[in-house]
Parts: sequence; C-alpha cells; structure tokens
Amino acid sequence: MNLHVVIGFGPAGAATARLLAGAGHSVRVVTTSGRSPEPGIEHVACDASDSERLTAAVRGATAIHHCAAPPYHRWANAWQPLASSVCAAAEATGAVLVMLGNLYGYGPVDGPLTEELPLAATGRKGRVRAAAWEQARKLHEQGRIRAVEVRASDFFGPGVTDGGHLAARAVPRLLRGKPVSVLGDPDAPHSWTYLPDVARALVEVAGEERAWGRPWHVPTEPALSTRQMVDRLAARSGTGPVAVRRLSPAVLGVASVFSPLIRELKEIRYQFDRPFVVDSSAYEAAFAVRATPVDEQVGATVEWWRARAATTG
Repeated sequence: MNLHVVIGFGPAGAATARLLAGAGHSVRVVTTSGRSPEPGIEHVACDASDSERLTAAVRGATAIHHCAAPPYHRWANAWQPLASSVCAAAEATGAVLVMLGNLYGYGPVDGPLTEELPLAATGRKGRVRAAAWEQARKLHEQGRIRAVEVRASDFFGPGVTDGGHLAARAVPRLLRGKPVSVLGDPDAPHSWTYLPDVARALVEVAGEERAWGRPWHVPTEPALSTRQMVDRLAARSGTGPVAVRRLSPAVLGVASVFSPLIRELKEIRYQFDRPFVVDSSAYEAAFAVRATPVDEQVGATVEWWRARAATTG
C-alpha cells in the first residue's frame, strides 16, 4: 500500500493516521516532539516549519495530510511559515497535499456557507487561514503541486478534548449533571462536524484526482443549536436535562485578561451569536463519504468521555 504522511497528531491528525493505518497504508506522522510508535504508524520528530527537514520526512509519500496548527494565539505569525514549508515539501516530493481547513476564511456571512463564497475574512486568524489555501491553490494552478483543502466546522467526537469545542466543554459537566456555559446564543443554529467524518473526507479526497485544486466542506449533518446538542448529549448520558447558560460579555471580558484562548475567541464570536450553517452538498454530490447520523455521533462521543472519566477520574 502507499505511504501517507500526516502532519500533526491532534484529534484530526490522529484520527486520520489511524484510519489510514487501519486500511493497510504505511503511515508516518510528523510532530515537533515525536511519539512512541503504534501499530501501523511511524512517528517522526520534526519541526514542520523547517522545509528542508520536512521534505526529507515526506520523501516517498503519495499524500501529505496537513492537520497541524500553531497554538491558537500564535496563528498570526506562525501560520505562514508552516504553510510555506508544507507547500515546499509537496512541490519537492510530488506528494498530493491534503489540507485540513476551517471556515474562518469566509468571515461573517448571511446565509449558508458554500465553497463558492469569497474568502473575505476581516479578522487576522481568518486572513491567515485564507492565505494558506490561496498559496496552495496558486501553486496548484501553476502545476507546481497538487492540492486540495477539506474544510470543517466546529468538530467534536471521540478524542476531541480541546476546551474550545462543544463536546469538550459540555460532556464532562453534563456527565455530572452540571449546567453548561456556552459562547454566544445557545439557540442559534450551528453546524457541528463529526471528527471521524473529517478523517474519512481527508482520506477520500487524497485518492480522488477530480477533487484536487479546490476546497470542499466535510459532510456535516443539518445544523442544531448548542442547546439542542447539549440536550441530546445529556439525554444520551442519562443524567437528564441540564441548564444551558450563555456566557455574558462581562465574564468573557474578565476571562480574556487571564486566558489567551478566550482573548482570541473574540474575533470569531460572530459564529456563535447568529446562525452559522454549513452547506456540504457539493461534496456529497461528488464523493462517497456521508455525515454520520447525529444520534450515532452523540452516542459515540458520550461513551468515549464516559470511558475516559473511568480511567482518568
């Protein structure tokens, strides 16, 4: 089978690497510090912003799955060197570049988000994400690399422990029957992308030449509000309904003084203050991956967190 290189081993990188290994591919994971090997996966320590070292690590790969991201508060300065290094490695080796993107690049939009929308972000994080794809797209159009971007909304699911995500904030509390505090309007429709669906899309487009050269939205179930998702998660956990409270601007203001993450969330508050709905129909019309039914998403997420609590306390 082919060699696939996965850059980054956060939730999306880990899910992608394990999916590829389970399908029989050779998998090499590149992270700054490296890790102990696991079945079917070789781990390599390498600063992915160092194009010379990254090119050496990628040599022989059929595809590069770029799932790495700098720390949230360093996006403005760290994204461009990382994006340039990854593009250079793809050009030097001929590997297909599969980028994991998000929806920041569109900026505030009225109506559903589609891939045809311009990348018109006004915030710095949205602009750097848009620039990363534009760089890869231009190189693709020049025939220097083969690139595709897969864009996900806020993702959740087994393995997602980042405090900025719905399940990571909500499930540990609702498993104890505690109220859940959320960013923005808890009743605004919002699209949530399931982590295993992200991995499946990243793997699928790597082998689909007709996918290359453009962005695609990960197949995502119809939008549900944060309150509706919390209600489903609570019902599945068996703890009964829990209160869903909106974090006040005053609380966020105080928290931002001490937390770089909270400070940085100010730029993308619009995604939670009003409807934020993803249209993934283009992907679904062209390829095989479909969104996992939301009840299955919720069930797997609750069970993963329950097992984690049992082993870590």
